[in-house]
Amino acid sequence: MHHHEKTAFLKFFITYFVSVALLILTAGFFYYIQIQNHFLKVEEFSLIEYARHIKLHLSMDEYRDGTYSHKFVTKPGEHIDIRNFSVLDKSFIKYLPTKKPYYYLQIIKKKSAFDQKLFEFKIKIWTLQFLLLLVFAFISYKLAKSAFRPLQESISTLDKFAKDLIHDLNTPVTSIKLNMKLLEKKEECADNAALLRVKKSVETISELHENLTILLQEETFQLEQVNLCKITQEIVQMQQQIYPNIRFIQECSNFTARLNVHAIKQILQNIISNACKYNTQNGYVKIYSTKDTLSIQNSGPKIINPEKIFERSYSSDKRSSGIGLDIVNRLARAMNIEVKVESDEQSNTFLLRFPS
Repeated sequence: MHHHEKTAFLKFFITYFVSVALLILTAGFFYYIQIQNHFLKVEEFSLIEYARHIKLHLSMDEYRDGTYSHKFVTKPGEHIDIRNFSVLDKSFIKYLPTKKPYYYLQIIKKKSAFDQKLFEFKIKIWTLQFLLLLVFAFISYKLAKSAFRPLQESISTLDKFAKDLIHDLNTPVTSIKLNMKLLEKKEECADNAALLRVKKSVETISELHENLTILLQEETFQLEQVNLCKITQEIVQMQQQIYPNIRFIQECSNFTARLNVHAIKQILQNIISNACKYNTQNGYVKIYSTKDTLSIQNSGPKIINPEKIFERSYSSDKRSSGIGLDIVNRLARAMNIEVKVESDEQSNTFLLRFPS
């Protein structure tokens, strides 16, 4: 599954599951409050029932466990609402009027049995909610897979078509490049402007072909320990032949990371190639490393809209398709590489931060 496919799948799954989880937790909370109020009403009624037994001189055998106690109290000048019911830390208290004015029967009941019953009910609610969350997590997963399957099939079909197309393009591109080399050997074609333009276009097509070939391998990336300094040296040697007036500075000796060789080569090739292409006359390209970051700096004009350069088809230069840095971004995300750009009036720096 591609990185963007995983992202889409997780977004659907998380959105659905979180929505259902919030509904379950909210319903559980309000149900708990409702049952807690019901338990309190039962406790209040039990105090009233105890007082009834006292007033009517009924049998008190069922109340001899020490849970209940009572006493008569006076509250001169104070009126107590018949609906009074106090919930303290360790007991319930209720006052009931007697025949004498300001003379009340105070009923006290220990709260330990209520607390135990409420705790057991909490455990039941938590257990039920946990089981419901597990069930709906499974349902969310299945729904996400089901909803995503048509999209995945469409992406798979497009990927297959793109791979076939890229493969079929390889033969004519290679043939054109070989014929271009033959034409360059002829004296009458050496400085032909039209031929130079065709050569430039062929190089662009060839570069695009390489980018797309690597990008379509994202799903089957094989990771291994890679020496980044060695790869940058190979790319620099190749770029020096194309840009002899650019000064290359390499301060990278031993920088390794677990990556896909072909993908990281393409990332570095695109960035270093751009650093050369959009450089100043007799400028420089500096490649250096720190603890977990590889930096590629070049002299050159400040990048316009640096926050947009990784967007597909965006380019401030009409000669460029803009797809190169989009592919850099996608390949980097597939290998958990963080890519940043710093730009000022004198230089531009691409920073690649690798996972530790």
